[in-house]
Amino acid sequence: MKTTLTELPESRLRIDVAVPVAEVDKRMDRAAKELAGEMKLPGFRKGKVPAQLVIQRIGREAVVEQALRSSLPEWYEQALREARTTPIGEPKLDVSELPAAGEDLSFSIEVAVRPKAQLGDYLGLEVGRAQPEVPDDAVETELDRLRQGFASLNPVDRTAAEGDLVSLDYRGTVEGEPFEGGEGRDQLVELGTATLVEGFEEALVGARAGDERIVEVTFPADYRAEELAGKDAKFEVTVKEVREKELPELDDEFAAEASEFDSLDELRGEIRSRIGDALERQADDEFRAAVVDAASAGAKLELPEELVKARAEESLDRFLHNLTHQGVDPDAFMQVQEGGREGMLASVMGDAESSLRREATLAAIADAEGIEPSDDELLEALGPGEGDNDPRKMLERLRQSGRDELLREEVRLRKAADLVVDAATSIPHEQAAAREAIWTPDKPRPQDEPGAGDEAEEASKPAKIWTPGP
Repeated sequence: MKTTLTELPESRLRIDVAVPVAEVDKRMDRAAKELAGEMKLPGFRKGKVPAQLVIQRIGREAVVEQALRSSLPEWYEQALREARTTPIGEPKLDVSELPAAGEDLSFSIEVAVRPKAQLGDYLGLEVGRAQPEVPDDAVETELDRLRQGFASLNPVDRTAAEGDLVSLDYRGTVEGEPFEGGEGRDQLVELGTATLVEGFEEALVGARAGDERIVEVTFPADYRAEELAGKDAKFEVTVKEVREKELPELDDEFAAEASEFDSLDELRGEIRSRIGDALERQADDEFRAAVVDAASAGAKLELPEELVKARAEESLDRFLHNLTHQGVDPDAFMQVQEGGREGMLASVMGDAESSLRREATLAAIADAEGIEPSDDELLEALGPGEGDNDPRKMLERLRQSGRDELLREEVRLRKAADLVVDAATSIPHEQAAAREAIWTPDKPRPQDEPGAGDEAEEASKPAKIWTPGP
């Protein structure tokens, strides 16, 4: 198969494909055998009609069309691999005419592709980084969580309040009919946690052992059990016991029971250290993203609206697909979102534009720096594994299928980001914010900004500091 690439305006690419006649004939023969499976001819068993007779019987054009339907997806993927490009959004496929006998098949694919960036400064950037401090209340919150796990539950002879646990039997119906999962015995419910359908826990506040109550609720529209979503339910509830949660004293004895430490001070220190490590990792991640964004902000590239929308569509489709794996109906989920699908799409347009800008900048950096991942780096990206998941076997399978380019590009962009981040200098957020406030010649003057007011009013205001550098 031969491919020819033509760059088009607005970050589009046309791939002209020529499939040799020998390959076309082979695919036609396969298509004829598929069609023969449903064909009956005197003297031949079903599915055993020769390909040439099938072509004579239903016509060459019908067999070519069947061959195209079966083969175009494979040819399309092969063409993209040979072009070493990853499309954005849906492709436009054009098969202008079916090939005559003895001729190659020609078709074209037009796809949106990542735009090319013209780089600005990307090495030696100074970017703000958070200097995290562990809040005292975060340590106390974690200690309280530990105490909750060691709490004792004591039966009490009083009405239930928020924070209490209630042991109960219940039986639910929808439109007078019981439903799966709607009945339970000796269930322990903690009031005030909002873990059950809205209105259920609230209806049990003030109940005491022996009480019988009717609890009416409405299941959410996006409830995981689709047959109950949006429906009204009635529960007959019998309260069997009210229990009060008693937390252990926060002392050295508790520390020894809840951890490997002998004192509360040691436990507090370990919690503070653990939270501090998490905050540092978060600060590192945010700094990395900020450095890449700073390099992207200095690059010049055109991002057509249709390209951004195509990336947003891809992002939204992935999100909705993931919902199905969580047992959530995507259509029902979209119905309860403001603006439906279009509203959700609009909400991710900004992220789509940012991701395209980052990718284009990192790709340009990788090109400028001659970055190419080694086999060891590809294996590391695949991670550890054994048997069929051994990274060497996985990489070999990717190469045989021609899909290793996706992995290679992912690692290449990651290495470009590593290069930019390693060369950057972190400065406190306050210093970075102060620099943003300083006016320089590459920024519009305050009086030139939209909505700045009339000239007389602006002239009466003190001028911002001007500096000759960025």
